[in-house]
Amino acid sequence: MKFRDKLARFMWGRNGIDALYYFHFILFMVMWILQYIVRADLAKALISIASLLLAGLMLFRFFSKNLTKRRKENQQFLNIWRSIKNFFVLQKNKARDFKSFTYKKCPSCKANIRLPRKKGTHNVVCPRCKNRFEVKNLF
Repeated sequence: MKFRDKLARFMWGRNGIDALYYFHFILFMVMWILQYIVRADLAKALISIASLLLAGLMLFRFFSKNLTKRRKENQQFLNIWRSIKNFFVLQKNKARDFKSFTYKKCPSCKANIRLPRKKGTHNVVCPRCKNRFEVKNLF
């Protein structure tokens, strides 16, 4: 039996690599580089201990057979990551569209709606919840 087959048999039913693992790995690499940049001995020691604990957590999650818990952890991470990512994408879009569009929130469902930048009061229908509301643009 080849090594690859033995490894595949060993990993059967284990969690393996997911999005939370990648995040932990990047955080581990940043901490590893940071411990060589920092000059204070106490800070170096704390960063080193934290990176070792993080590496242990990564290995634990990688080899874990409790798939339901690991998938739940990964899904919670993805929900948080998605909200952070969407915030920065919205800010980028607001900066890009500043001259021709304005962004307003629907008062009922809190969805961000992109509207043409026209001076005055306008009636708007939310595409998500179909709520009608007025928007005032000053410029």
